Amino acid sequence: MAARTPSVRTRRVIQAVWILGFLIGTGTHIADLVGAGTDVYSGFPTGVRLYWTSLTVLDAATLVLIAARRRAGVVLGVAVIVTDVAVNWTLFIIRDELAAFGVVNQALFAAFILATMRILWTWFERPARPGASVEAPG
Repeated sequence: MAARTPSVRTRRVIQAVWILGFLIGTGTHIADLVGAGTDVYSGFPTGVRLYWTSLTVLDAATLVLIAARRRAGVVLGVAVIVTDVAVNWTLFIIRDELAAFGVVNQALFAAFILATMRILWTWFERPARPGASVEAPG
């Protein structure tokens, strides 16, 4: 039995959840940078500090690409969330300095991303064949 294609409404809801999640990530990192400036994430290893700071741009790029229905956004979003969860859970377990609420919610968001990535991949940015009709992006 072939898998049923999700409705456009379902795909838009999935897209919106991705955008919201990465918007929250972007906002969190911007707030951290504004609040602490160059001392942001002090007390953590330099590599972790650089990674978390880079998420300000990576999260924003992901949400823009997902909003524009680009497959690159799916790839970037999966890479960002998988690496971020790995870094945060490692620090949560080893250093016990991150809030359980945040790492658990982020892991749940990661599960959603991994469960829905194929839906967005098949919906986004299919190269149009000459003469083929293309679904409106809205």
